[in-house]
Amino acid sequence: MSPVSLTKSQALAERMEKLGLREDDLDESFIRSGGKGGQNVNKVSTCVVLVHRPSGMMVKCQRERTQGMNRYRARVLLADKIERQILGEKSAEAERIAKVQRQKRRRSRRAKEKLLQDKRARSQTKVLRSPVRSNSGDE
Repeated sequence: MSPVSLTKSQALAERMEKLGLREDDLDESFIRSGGKGGQNVNKVSTCVVLVHRPSGMMVKCQRERTQGMNRYRARVLLADKIERQILGEKSAEAERIAKVQRQKRRRSRRAKEKLLQDKRARSQTKVLRSPVRSNSGDE
């Protein structure tokens, strides 16, 4: 039984096909992992090394304790790497980095003032919405 759900493995297969990655082009080898995991990782070859022969790209994955899960993750990493090489600027990673840079960019003074003005206006509408309280307790 595969440690990855059928839908995830099918999605990965479709993604690999879209990128032109074939299982025949992959050299897969297993070595013993190190680090956390105790006796399991010291005895079982759970670390997966994938080499894509046409491009020469290599990926090594020893994140999980099971070999099956590491095989899946290694293929995902390889697909990400090849996608980044093919798409360059358009890749998901590049988009994520660009988004972070946009968020960190400083606002102009005018934009900041407008933002604060909108915040104050929103605050006032919320204050007006709140129920009126009376100070006397004899109601």
